[in-house]
Amino acid sequence: MKKCFLIFVGLFCLTSAFASGELSSKDKKTTLKCTGLYYANSMIPQGTLELDKIVYSIAAKKFLTSYLINQGMKEDLINSELNKSVDELYGKPYDVKKTEECNKYIYKLIPSSKKEIDKLVRSGIY
Repeated sequence: MKKCFLIFVGLFCLTSAFASGELSSKDKKTTLKCTGLYYANSMIPQGTLELDKIVYSIAAKKFLTSYLINQGMKEDLINSELNKSVDELYGKPYDVKKTEECNKYIYKLIPSSKKEIDKLVRSGIY
């Protein structure tokens, strides 16, 4: 009986941790990397990248920055990490593969993200 109780408590704690919606350290790091990629993509000149991809990148960066702040990350830390990403990626061509990987990752991690990013794109407020 005691063993069943401990298993139940363990499962409850594990379920509660996932249900709280908090990001793991790995998820925060990957989300920051993707946000930095979107930010760098948004700085690619319009003549070399389609406008819809630039607009999407701006909207995704805005959505993810707000999301990370809501997850408890400090804005200064987010900005610092985004600047590192931009320093690393600025001037490089649009990376379709990395961008698609980020899209898939973010859509899976944050279920409403695709809808919310698309809403920002359509609103023109990014």
